[in-house]
Amino acid sequence: MALAIFDLDNTLLGGDSDYLWGRYLAENNIVDPHHYHETNLAFYQDYQSGCLDNDAFLRFAFEPLAQNSMQDLLNWRAEYLQQKILPIILPKGRELVEQHRQQGDTLLIITATNSFLTTPIAEMLEIEHLIATEPEIHNGRYTGEVAGVPSFQHGKVIRLTDWLAEQQHTLEGSYFYSDSHNDLPLLEQVDTPVAVDPDDKLAQIAAERNWKILSLR
Repeated sequence: MALAIFDLDNTLLGGDSDYLWGRYLAENNIVDPHHYHETNLAFYQDYQSGCLDNDAFLRFAFEPLAQNSMQDLLNWRAEYLQQKILPIILPKGRELVEQHRQQGDTLLIITATNSFLTTPIAEMLEIEHLIATEPEIHNGRYTGEVAGVPSFQHGKVIRLTDWLAEQQHTLEGSYFYSDSHNDLPLLEQVDTPVAVDPDDKLAQIAAERNWKILSLR
């Protein structure tokens, strides 16, 4: 069984789940609407340009998790999934996942977005395995800190290497689908890297290296 690895945001989704969670929080006055939206947008633009300070972003993103009860967070998340995520699950993304499922491949989402948001999204896509950035929990509440290595840029390679050892799996015959040049460290590790609706930098590199370029839009 080959491993089919999927990035989530702007790959299987027609948008960014982390950014949209910030939008949801601001729109519902769970956070200061203007300040949070502007900061969230600035971080998102930094991510797209490849200059994101991920530690600073995670402190910002995990603050609402730490400041609210788990029950409130779960209630908000359920509404967010219906309002923000269901409409942007790409039908062609589902078809691609199903194609690999029919081939008997092992399906894995690997995402820089945190597991609080992405665990139910992986369930929606019927993908069993998920590697995501883990927010730390203590006594049933989020602390605002990160547990372990964030699965961002080279961190995805580190997290995947650990996962492969645990699962007794290899990258032989593996695929990785991603839209972002931030994922180059992992794209360079797999047998078949695929640029999905790629950003400009990834599109250029994919063309130079003769990688497959695919659109799910």
